Amino acid sequence: MDFASFSTELLLILFFVAIFAGLLDTLAGGGGLITVPTLILSGVPPLSALGTNKLQGSIGTATATYMMIRGKKVSWDGVRRLMLSAFIGAAIGTISVQLINTDILSFVIPIVLLFIAIYFLISPAIGQNNDEPKLSSKKYQYGVIPFIGYYDGMFGPGTGSFFTLSGIACRGQDLLTATAMAKPLNFSTNVASLLVFLVAGQVVWVIGILMMAGQVIGAWIGSHCLFKINPTYLRGVVVLMCSGMLIKYAHAMGWIGFI
Repeated sequence: MDFASFSTELLLILFFVAIFAGLLDTLAGGGGLITVPTLILSGVPPLSALGTNKLQGSIGTATATYMMIRGKKVSWDGVRRLMLSAFIGAAIGTISVQLINTDILSFVIPIVLLFIAIYFLISPAIGQNNDEPKLSSKKYQYGVIPFIGYYDGMFGPGTGSFFTLSGIACRGQDLLTATAMAKPLNFSTNVASLLVFLVAGQVVWVIGILMMAGQVIGAWIGSHCLFKINPTYLRGVVVLMCSGMLIKYAHAMGWIGFI
């Protein structure tokens, strides 16, 4: 797909979508829940949509990771081993997705959207610190993190939210700490997936580079806002984002109609 394949209006839309996705991804995770469906609805083939999403998403999570580490919200020593586990899981998942029927992605997207929205809506303690970790650090590193990484490589949207949920549910972290920790983990999975997609030639560079610029802007804004926002509002952002995107995606796929 070359530059002439995209109108100026479409490119502008994708740029602003990337800004919002970078902001949302930094605050609550789930930016891919917006960018992947948008890319597919823009006419980009599913595998290329996933690859292009990794290109633009990598710079967003890189920006957020840099801001978290520089601001000492995340310790490099405390996260680097988790990043390696996430990287390996994502690489395996991305190789796997090259071998499946991409039509299945049309059904995975709404399921993921619905699951995340319901979880954040009904979990009363998600903004609180659970104190006692449910899993040891080793079980978390070698079991949970690679599994989420595999999901990110296999599909992707909502990975940041899943990393956040795992930190809360498995390691007893509060919402803000878990959200901050999710940034370097998501960056690691994005890079692993991107490398595989680059080898497979599944990246639309014109769109990807444009959206990278939007991601930097959104992630920079989000990094400055993260620790100033009430965790309750973060829950609301995730629920509203997932619910709205679910309705929009279902309508675009022709599953529901509006009167």
